[in-house]
Amino acid sequence: MSSDRYPIPAAHHRVEEEIKRSRFITTVAYTPSLEAARAFIASVREEFADASHNCWAYVVGPPGNTSQVGMSDDGEPHGSAGRPMLTVLLHSGVGDIAAVVTRYFGGTLLGVGGLVRAYSGGVQLALTSLPTIERVPSALLDVLLDYGAVTPFQRMLPDYEAIVVEQEFGVDATFRIKLPLSQLDAFRSAVVEMTHGQALVEIARNG
Repeated sequence: MSSDRYPIPAAHHRVEEEIKRSRFITTVAYTPSLEAARAFIASVREEFADASHNCWAYVVGPPGNTSQVGMSDDGEPHGSAGRPMLTVLLHSGVGDIAAVVTRYFGGTLLGVGGLVRAYSGGVQLALTSLPTIERVPSALLDVLLDYGAVTPFQRMLPDYEAIVVEQEFGVDATFRIKLPLSQLDAFRSAVVEMTHGQALVEIARNG
C-alpha cells in the first residue's frame, strides 16, 4: 500500500458502554484536516454539553503519523484520557481519524488506571466495528470529445478506476471525470491515443 492510499473512517461511528455506572460514549469520524478535527470535536461537545467530560484525540494524515495530532483530558486526571486515546488511534492502522469519548459520571471513582482502561477501551471498541474505506488521492479532469469517441471513451473508464461526475452534450460531448491521481498520466495518454489527439483534456483539480 503506498503512503498516500490508506484506510480512513467511512462514516461517523458511535459506540456506548457503561463502566461502574459511568456512561461512556465514543464517537469517531473522518477528519482529513486540523480544521475538520476541531469542528468535529466542537460538534460532539455541543451535542453532549451536559456531560461530565468530552475527552478527545485526533490523528491527521496517514496511520501512525505524529506530525498533526492532538489530545485533551478535558478535566480528567492528567494523562488518564487524551494520551491513551491517542495511543490507540496511532496504532489503529487508520488515518485521518478523530475520537471523542463522552463521559457521564455515575458516582463511582474509577482511579487513574480505571480511567485509562475506560477511555482507551472506548476507542478500541469503536474501532472494532468502524467501517473504513481506502483514501485515494484523486484528480478531476474535463474531457471534450467528438460524439464518435463517446462510446469507446466510456468503455475505457473502468480500466482507470475513472468515474463520470458530470456530462454535457452540446456541440461536443463534455465529461468531468474523477480518477485516482496515480492513473492520471496513463489515462490522459490513452484518451489522446484513442482520439488521435482530437480530445481536449484539462485538469480541473487535484486532491
